[in-house]
Amino acid sequence: MTGYYDYVLGLIPMALLGLTGTLTVAGFGLTQAVPIAAGTAACIVGHALFINGPVSTPTGNSLEADTSANAHSNPATPVDAD
Repeated sequence: MTGYYDYVLGLIPMALLGLTGTLTVAGFGLTQAVPIAAGTAACIVGHALFINGPVSTPTGNSLEADTSANAHSNPATPVDAD
């Protein structure tokens, strides 16, 4: 199943190659088209990292579930008074 980050990975080369080609055909010079396309690809990466960043979902194997189930399995682990 494709997710958000699969689309992001597909959009990066499409932005670099497709936008560069489109701008070049539209009359921009190659020295102008490449930085514009690279800036667009950088914005896509920035959105994927900082705006819609990856988040780990809690599962049954998370650290919290392991520590609550086996809180006193290690005798060297300090025990809280409460």
